[in-house]
Amino acid sequence: MRSGGAHAMELAALRRRLEQLSEDGAGELPGSELEPLEEISRLVDLPEPDAEVSRYVLDRTAVLKLNGGLGTSMGLTGPKSLLEIKPGKTFLDVIAMQVLSVRETHHARLPLILMNSAGTREPSLDLLKNYPGLADDVIPADFLQGREPKITADGLPVDWPANPELEWCPPGHGDIYIALAVSGMRDLLLAEGIRWCFVSNADNLGAVPDARIAAWLADQNIPFAMETVLGTPADRKGGHLARRDGRIVLRESAQVPEGDDSFGDVAKWRYFNTNNIWFDLERLKELQDADPAAPELPLIVNRKTVDPTDSGSTPVIQLETAMGAAVASVEGAQAIEIPRTRFAPVKTTDDLLVVRSDAYVLDPSGEMIPEFTSTPPMVSLSKDHFKLLRDFDTRIPHAPSLKECTSLDVEGDVTFGKNVVLRGDVKIAGPKTVPDGEIL
Repeated sequence: MRSGGAHAMELAALRRRLEQLSEDGAGELPGSELEPLEEISRLVDLPEPDAEVSRYVLDRTAVLKLNGGLGTSMGLTGPKSLLEIKPGKTFLDVIAMQVLSVRETHHARLPLILMNSAGTREPSLDLLKNYPGLADDVIPADFLQGREPKITADGLPVDWPANPELEWCPPGHGDIYIALAVSGMRDLLLAEGIRWCFVSNADNLGAVPDARIAAWLADQNIPFAMETVLGTPADRKGGHLARRDGRIVLRESAQVPEGDDSFGDVAKWRYFNTNNIWFDLERLKELQDADPAAPELPLIVNRKTVDPTDSGSTPVIQLETAMGAAVASVEGAQAIEIPRTRFAPVKTTDDLLVVRSDAYVLDPSGEMIPEFTSTPPMVSLSKDHFKLLRDFDTRIPHAPSLKECTSLDVEGDVTFGKNVVLRGDVKIAGPKTVPDGEIL
C-alpha cells in the first residue's frame, strides 16, 4: 500500500481490517447474537418543510453517487451507470435530470459528486458534460475510491504478473468515508458550507434528494441516517438491520456464517438496507480527527479468485466494509423507513427488464414513476440465456408490458417480439418465440 502511494488514513483503515481478520469468526455476524429491530421513524410521518427550510437544508447538502462499478456481472466492460434504462437515457442521464429538477424546485446549490473508480471516471465525466448546468464552480464532479491488495490464503498480497491491475481491489463502499477525506473532498465541502451528504448507488434511480429527510437531520441533529424498506423475499442480496447489545447493526449476506439460515427471515428482520444513507460531514471530521480510520466498520471477507473471470486462478480474499455499517458506530445514528419508490436498484438483467418496461415511466424531472398497483413484478430469467447483457438484448429487443404483471418466470431460450403484454403470474418455457402483440 505504501509503495502504491497510499495515504496514512488508508493505511490505518487497512491495518484495522487486517486486525479484524485475525479475530475468531472474522467477518461473521451470527443471527443468534442479534435481536429484531422494533419500530423506527417513517418518511411518511415526517412533515413537509416550508420553502425556506427546504432551500436551506438542500443548499447545504451534496448528492454522492457510488459509481465505481463496471457491470461485469452483466458482461459489461464499461461503467454500469452508462447502461441505457429508457430509450436514449442511461442511469447517469436520469441522475442528472433528478438533481437539476430538485435544484430548480428548491433554488438550492445541491452539488452532484461521483465516487468513481479509475475505470469509470473518464466515460462518466464525459457524459455529465452533456449537462453543463450541473457543473459547480468550486466543487469537482468526482473523487476516486481507494484500493488495496487482494490477499492470498497465506496472508500475503497476491502476485499476478499476467495483469498486475488484478492484484488490487476496492475495499467495499465503506471506503467512502476515508476516500472523502484523503481526496480533500470532505474539507472542501465543509469549506463551501456543505454540511450533509446524501449517498446512494448509481443504479438506484429511486434515490432522489428529499427535503423532508434533510430537514429531519438538521432539526434533530442526527449525525447518520440509513433509509430502509420493509424486506420482501425478493431482497436476495444486501443486508438487514438488527440490534446487537442494544445498538443498531447492519448484517450483510456475506457476514452470515455457514449453516446459519436466519438471514432470509424477512418477517423477523423487517428492515432492509437500501444503501441510501445521509451523514453529517462535521461529525465525520470530528470522528476522523480522533481516529484516522473512522468510522469503525465491521469486516466483510469476500472470497474470490484473483481473476474473477477465471475460476482456476489463485484464490484470494478481499477485505471489505459496507458504508451503512456506520449505523452501529456513530453515536446517535438513526434508521428511517421509506416507501419502495425510493428503492429500485438494478443488479441483474431481471431488474433491468422491470425498469425498461412500462412498470416504470420516466418523468421529465427524472423521477421513475411506478405504474404497478402495489409491488413491482418479480422477474426470473434463465441465467443461461439472459444473464449477460448481449444475450438479454438479443432475446428482448423490446421490453414487454409488465405494469399488470405480478411475476414472470422464463426458463430456457425465449425470444420476445414487439408489443407483448404480460399480466398476472406468467411462466414461459423455451425454446420459444413470443410473437408480436401476444397477450399472456
